[in-house]
Amino acid sequence: MLNQIKTQDECEIALERVYKLMQENITPNSKESDELETLSILIKEFESKTSGT
Repeated sequence: MLNQIKTQDECEIALERVYKLMQENITPNSKESDELETLSILIKEFESKTSGT
């Protein structure tokens, strides 16, 4: 289970994982595609909170 991103370090780790997932040939509706989607949402939420927008 993926959790809310609370620190910049956690965000960097999540971004690294997203990059790795994007380099793979992911099957739609797979565990990896779900992880990529979830991480993307969590990163966006974190960046929105920390950027003030």
